[in-house]
This record gives sequence, C-alpha cells and structure tokens, in this order.
Amino acid sequence: MVKMEGIITKIVSNQYTVQVGTEKYLCQARGKFRFLKDSPVVGDKVVIDAEKKLITEILPRLNKLDRPPVANIYYAVVVVSLKKPDLDLYLLDKILVAIAKKCANVIILFTKVDLCNAEELKKAQELQKYYHQLNYQVYFNNDEQAVIKMKKQLKGHIVTLTGQSGAGKSTFLNRLLPNLNLATSPISEALNRGVHTTRHSEIYDIEGILFVDTPGFSALDLNMSIEALKEAFPEFQNIKCKYQDCNHDKEDDCAIKKAVEVGKILKSRYNNYIMFKKEIYENSRKFYK
Repeated sequence: MVKMEGIITKIVSNQYTVQVGTEKYLCQARGKFRFLKDSPVVGDKVVIDAEKKLITEILPRLNKLDRPPVANIYYAVVVVSLKKPDLDLYLLDKILVAIAKKCANVIILFTKVDLCNAEELKKAQELQKYYHQLNYQVYFNNDEQAVIKMKKQLKGHIVTLTGQSGAGKSTFLNRLLPNLNLATSPISEALNRGVHTTRHSEIYDIEGILFVDTPGFSALDLNMSIEALKEAFPEFQNIKCKYQDCNHDKEDDCAIKKAVEVGKILKSRYNNYIMFKKEIYENSRKFYK
C-alpha cells in the first residue's frame, strides 16, 4: 500500500478528487466513514492509498462548515458593496453570525468606495472602526496597501469568498491576482455569476491561494440556539445584564438595550440580532411541527 497525504479539492457524487503535490487522484472513500457519520468534505486533508485510489483517513481539521460542507477554511473574505447594490448590513451580519464559531479569520472588504459621497464615506469609516473593534479585519477596496497585505495573508491558505451578488467579488479577484483571466478561468463562472448555480464545492489554486467555490452561502439558514446566537455577537460578551439568561429583547432594564441607546452597540447590529432571533424561533417551530 502506497500511502500519501493530500487535500480534497472536489467532490462529485462519490468521486473525490485528491491533490497530492501537483498530481490529482480520483478516489473513493472507505466505508468506515459512513459508519462514523463523518464523510470527507472539500478542504479535508486526507491520507490515501494511491494504488487502490482509496481515502483511508481524514486528518485533524481546523474547522468544518456544515452548509456548505467544506473544511479547513482559514480565511473568509466577506465582500460588501457600499453602493450599487446598496450597503446590506443585514446580509453582512448574517454571514458573520453563520461563520462566527467556524472561522476565526474573517476579513470584511468594503467595495464601490469611489461611488460614495462624503457623508456615505464617513458612515463607511465609522462602520470600519466598529467592526474592527469586534476583531474583524476591515479594508476598503481602494486601499492599495490593503490589497497587497491581503494577498500576502491569503497565500497558502484555503479561502472562501462570499457576499451579495454584484458586490465586486470578481473585480477584487482581478486586483488581487492581475494575471487571472476571469473570462476564461474555470473559477469565473463560479465567482462572476449573478445567480449562484454551483452544485458542488470545489477548490481552485490561483497563484498559491486556494479559493473555495461553494453552493451554500446563498441560503444561510441560522441553524443554532439563541444562546449560540448571542455568543456570535462579540459586543454582547462584556456587558452583564441583571437578568439571568437575558435574551435582550423584552426587558426594559436590559443592559444590552441600554448600550444600544447610548451608542455603545451599533443599532443595526442589535436590530439584526432581533431579526435573527425571530428567524431561529420560527425555524424551530417549523421543525417541531
């Protein structure tokens, strides 16, 4: 048996494409994974039997997303348009909540900065400062030094790129990787379409950055408890309510609500929290019906 270590770059049906160095092997997975209820996913580092074309072992994971099923995401780049389409803080916060416990390295990239007037730019800068205080890296797409820094950061890592349609993901890729020809590259269809129709997750190695194209970020159902939702809002953590197990919605003396009133917590963040909480509650009711 010739054992090799590689990374799963694509899964179609029960066929796993495993890249070992510059070589690719089309493999099956051992039956034991079905028994363990832990099937290999795109991004997994695995051990294969090169002769039998068989995945024999999944190596320890950095993380694993369930929807879409992908592992070892090191950076999540959330691309957010400030104009055309208009700034969507609801979608931004929903993406951040969905990946909060799964990926520690989140980069928020605000695009279309050149279309903003002075007032809109000031608001964007205030948002940058606020999200930065929550330990997110936040950049503007017109900052050339930021683009250079990001390219160095992302090199050698598995990266997911997500955001609203038309936010400028492909434009960002062209700036990050000047030699990338989106018109002919296989990643162009995945990252430059208006409606995402990808049926499977796949990793593309572009100049040493492993971009993962996934089909699942458009749905973004928040499958979590209310407690987990609260934990996904870092600004809630250091504010203590006098009410035990407070959900920060009904109690007039809630410390979180007071923090919103005095501007310590961004009002849009709190409003989105309330909407996410309602969505989780309604989803749980549908499940139990």
